[in-house]
Amino acid sequence: MTGQKLYNMRCRLIYPMRKLFLIFLLVLGGDITQKTEETLGPLEKLLEEQKLGPVWPLNPIKYAIRSAVDAGVPANTIVLLLLLPVVASVIAAARHIIGIRGFGIFLPAALAVTFVAIGPVVGIGLFLVIVTISMLVRFSLRRLKIKLQYLPRMALLLWWVAVSVLGILFLAPVINNSSLSNISIFPVLVLILLAEDFSRVQLGKSAKIAVNLTTETLILALVSFIFLTLKPVHEFALLNPEILLGSLFIFNFLLGKYAGLRL
Repeated sequence: MTGQKLYNMRCRLIYPMRKLFLIFLLVLGGDITQKTEETLGPLEKLLEEQKLGPVWPLNPIKYAIRSAVDAGVPANTIVLLLLLPVVASVIAAARHIIGIRGFGIFLPAALAVTFVAIGPVVGIGLFLVIVTISMLVRFSLRRLKIKLQYLPRMALLLWWVAVSVLGILFLAPVINNSSLSNISIFPVLVLILLAEDFSRVQLGKSAKIAVNLTTETLILALVSFIFLTLKPVHEFALLNPEILLGSLFIFNFLLGKYAGLRL
C-alpha cells in the first residue's frame, strides 16, 4: 500500500471522528443545555410523571436516563444526544431521496447544534462570514499564484477566519447587539474549526458548485435545527428512547438499501 493511499485512508478515518467530536463537545460543553432552570424543569417533570414497567426488555434506556438525571446530568443534554441520530437520518434521507447534497452529514449537523446554541440568525451570519472568508482566501491565493503547503495554507485560512469573527465580536458593543455580546465560546470555536472542512470540500470545485453546496448545507442545517427545537420531538425522545433509536436503526438500514429514483 502506497503512502498516498495510507494518507487517504487516515483522512477518511480522522475527519469524521473529529467532526463527531466537535458536535459532542458542543452539546456537552454546557453552553446549550444549562441556560435556565425553566428550560430543564418541564423535561424533568415529564420523567417524574412517567410510569415505568420492568427494566427488561423494553425499558433499559428509560431507567438509565432516570439514573443519569438523578445524578445531575441535564435532561436537555440527554435529549440533544438522542436527537443527533434523528438529525443524521434527516440529512441522509435528504441526500438519498431528495438529492440535497450539502457538505456531507457532519457539517450540517454541527451547524444545527450551533444554531440551537446561539440562535439561527447569529449562527447563519457567522456561518456565511466563515464561508465567505474561506472562499476569498482560497481565490486570492489562486489569483496571486501563491503556492503553499496544505497545513500552512489551512493555518493562514484559520488566521483570517479568527480575525474576522473577532472583528465582528468587537463591533457588538458599537451596534448594541446583545446577541453578539453574549455569544458562547464553544459554538464560535466549532464554526471556526469547521472552516478547514469548508475549504477542503471546496478544493477543485467551481465557485458555482461551492455556493450551491453552501446553500444546501444551510438548508439542511435549518431543517435539522427545527427538529432539535420542537417540543413534541423532545418529549417523545425523552419518554420513548428505545422506540426512537430502534426506529432510526431500521430506517437507516432501509435507506441504505434504497436504490430508486430521487425526487
